[in-house]
Amino acid sequence: MFEAANAVQIRVSIDDIEPSIWRRLVLPVHWNLEHLHLGIQAAFNWWNYHLYEFRIGGLRYGDVEILTEDATDDDPRVFDQSEVRLMDFEQGAVFSYHYDFGDGWRHTVAVEEFLTLPATPKHGSCVAGERARPPEDVGGVSGYDRFLEIIADREDPEYAETIQWCGGYFDPEWFDLSIVDKDVRNALRLNAKRRLYQPKPKSVPKK
Repeated sequence: MFEAANAVQIRVSIDDIEPSIWRRLVLPVHWNLEHLHLGIQAAFNWWNYHLYEFRIGGLRYGDVEILTEDATDDDPRVFDQSEVRLMDFEQGAVFSYHYDFGDGWRHTVAVEEFLTLPATPKHGSCVAGERARPPEDVGGVSGYDRFLEIIADREDPEYAETIQWCGGYFDPEWFDLSIVDKDVRNALRLNAKRRLYQPKPKSVPKK
């Protein structure tokens, strides 16, 4: 007897950065795009205080009220994100998630596989990933490139101010599956907290 899928495995990667910064998530199929937004925010530890939208097949999906406040007549109509569920996609579907229209972070979302788990998941989980996401408000891809140059050179005149701004430490290769998985599991909690800065390893001396 065929059992309906109750979970979906997706891969989310940040565009235009190499090596790739990505997360693989297993999410309940009944989640809608708003839930997916919160799951992506948790997976990358974005702070969820900028505008966002999904671009799917040339159409925009998001919070209709917020995204249409500043819209012009030339902007495409926004469709309600809560009316699209993950189960509505086909395996292999690929679409885009945009966060922070100023910095312009674009993510590619790929629907890899629908799963039939022994029990329907009550929350999302992260099962794999690589590399740390850029700091919030770093200035997009070009700003992140400059940021990495500065923190790699202690002689750079902007080093002290920049390293302090990012919390005293930043490793672009950082990824801790247990931490990220815990974040994703708590993605839909109303009081879910975001870390302001990347966790420091115990071996790094405090400045």
